Amino acid sequence: MTGSALVVIDMQDVFARPPSPWASPDYPAALDGTRRLLPAFAGRTVLTRYVAPAVPDGAWRAYFDEWPFALVPEDDPLYEITDLADVVASGAPVVTRTTFGKWGPELEAATRSAGELVLAGVATDCCVISTALAAADAGRRVLVVADACAGSTPENHERALAVMRLYAPLIEVTTAAELLAVS
Repeated sequence: MTGSALVVIDMQDVFARPPSPWASPDYPAALDGTRRLLPAFAGRTVLTRYVAPAVPDGAWRAYFDEWPFALVPEDDPLYEITDLADVVASGAPVVTRTTFGKWGPELEAATRSAGELVLAGVATDCCVISTALAAADAGRRVLVVADACAGSTPENHERALAVMRLYAPLIEVTTAAELLAVS
């Protein structure tokens, strides 16, 4: 895994706990899986954050008509990476985007053009899948760690994993134990 980078997607307060309507019920399990991976990726971990656009445009206007609670400044506690503050404090890069998918020039630079991305985080059926597909299209091999991810619901998590399995060998779904056994 020396040519890999761990990308921890959107492990933020907005996805972690009620009363947020975006809270993932399996967030604690994803956090546990992510914590198991961190030692193997010391110095090669990047975190991402989702934030709402200051002024929603296009289809985002209708989206935020349904989710107005999320239209807060990007420095609002709702968007904090709270459970992994120690990783942020250690100097791990943080890529902040106003899109579900986190792949782009910022993440490419932060992962130092690693040939393989290992994805963990939330939500499997939104930001994780959006990031995985775009990174694979860009030629990166993507490993999605199923037990270090959580969906909006357990059913949607499984559905997203099933879709990503269709993209093999560009995208592979694995577990933390399987990944760490080969390191």
